[in-house]
Amino acid sequence: MNKSVRSTIIAGNWKMNMTPSAAKAAVAETAALVAGKTGCEVVLCVPFVDIAAAVEAAKGTNVKIGAQNVHFEAKGAFTGEIAADMLLECGVEYVIIGHSERRQYFGETDETVNKRTKAALAAGLKVILCLGEVLGERQSGITEEIVSMQTKLDLAGISAEDMKNVIIAYEPVWAIGTGLTATPEQAEEVCAIIRGVIAKLYDEKVAQATTIQYGGSMNDGNAAELLAKENVDGGLIGGASLVPAKFAKIVDAAQA
Repeated sequence: MNKSVRSTIIAGNWKMNMTPSAAKAAVAETAALVAGKTGCEVVLCVPFVDIAAAVEAAKGTNVKIGAQNVHFEAKGAFTGEIAADMLLECGVEYVIIGHSERRQYFGETDETVNKRTKAALAAGLKVILCLGEVLGERQSGITEEIVSMQTKLDLAGISAEDMKNVIIAYEPVWAIGTGLTATPEQAEEVCAIIRGVIAKLYDEKVAQATTIQYGGSMNDGNAAELLAKENVDGGLIGGASLVPAKFAKIVDAAQA
């Protein structure tokens, strides 16, 4: 982390978990545990049906609520999709775009990630933009090429001004839901690569100001070691975010 030039953000991704009643209780418990923790921004990205309950439970606390996806059109015949202004009116501040599960199971591509990102930013949402390599790509030694290409394609046409509202989440796909975690050195290396690409796309000032999270099975046991790295500015937390006590420990690790 380098808090002198950019924000540290710990965001939970609940994925497809929690009913509205469970969400209300979990947000309230989390908020109580992280109250007064000013060393990082705290975000919980919840299923769409939980947003109203989560927003209500987070009122008056330092917990922000985010969504897990957004469509790139403002309205129309897109059954089952949710537009950016709908999220805004529900009280959402952040949205995850391009998560590896969206790419793997639901046909998300760099092109649609880019379109969704532009739509979200235009509406005033903050974007947590996910990218990362699969196991075969890492084993083939092309991690740098893959994440560099994704960064360029996903940010195509995004202005330097808009980058103030973009958070990059580096997700080594091979470390999501597998129990595997990139070493702190591996996470630092790839986050630094991504920052270097941003510097080439924009300039060094934009690159240094951009928050880059690590999103591959960060938990309460390994968070401190990962967050100690210069270019790891927070985490996109999966399973551990469903347990308020564990999530709060990760927030504690980000206070240093």
